[in-house]
Amino acid sequence: MKTLITKSIGIYLNGLHVFAPSTAGKHGFTIFCNPIRGKMHDHHKNFLLTGKSFSFDVNGQKIQTYKWGNGEKTILFLHGWSSHTFRWKNYIEKLSKENYTIYAFDAPGHGLSEGKFLHVPLYAKTVKSFLDKIGKVDHVISHSIGSFTALYTYHLHPELMPKKIVLLAPPGEAEDFFNFYTNILNLNHKTTHTIRKQFEKEVGQPPSYFSAKAFAKSITADGLIIHDEDDKETSVQNSKNIHASWENSELMITQGLGHHLKDQSIYDKVFQFIHQSNLTNPIIH
Repeated sequence: MKTLITKSIGIYLNGLHVFAPSTAGKHGFTIFCNPIRGKMHDHHKNFLLTGKSFSFDVNGQKIQTYKWGNGEKTILFLHGWSSHTFRWKNYIEKLSKENYTIYAFDAPGHGLSEGKFLHVPLYAKTVKSFLDKIGKVDHVISHSIGSFTALYTYHLHPELMPKKIVLLAPPGEAEDFFNFYTNILNLNHKTTHTIRKQFEKEVGQPPSYFSAKAFAKSITADGLIIHDEDDKETSVQNSKNIHASWENSELMITQGLGHHLKDQSIYDKVFQFIHQSNLTNPIIH
């Protein structure tokens, strides 16, 4: 079924480009940035009710936000594509609410936030808007596209740099996403070129500009990067490249945990990291 749908979308965009290339570019960009909104189940909502709920606006859209604790140290969680704040339940429940103030929000087009699409610059704008309201945070813990966004945000805004950043299963290059997208839809060269131009028009840069390893070079925070060798969604090579570019980073490579990295060993490592100091740039297997 998925193959039939993707094939139909590709045929539609290629056909539309013949008669209305500009419209094909706009539709192609929208599809590229359109996440599948993960369903909010009762157990998700019940957990989220344990935090203080509030919202702020980005581009006229409400961003659903949560807060736990009132501690001196602050943490911001950034989830990945088609996810939402519940993703961080196992971390939030284990963190001391006396020592930490914990923040998380649903990205545009995700969870209970408004919107229908997301790309890294929009996610980064959302992070920046949030930090403008609450100030710098001490630690950022992120997953997948949230990790890419963390690097991009602090590359653009070093004045907001936290003390430590955790990247879980980060992507490496926007170009990889774009190539996968065009290949799976079987888009022809002309359609692809038009969508690329629309991407650049919308976000201000071509896909090739968005490189996690390039952004990592300007990050001065201490970093922990965790990636699994069996990750089918983002290659472990991405994290190796980021680690090589990020002077104050530590790389932990796991096996058998996949892309989501939901395991007690991961939680323990992240908690250990946010309490330690002085990294020596190791790779841990």
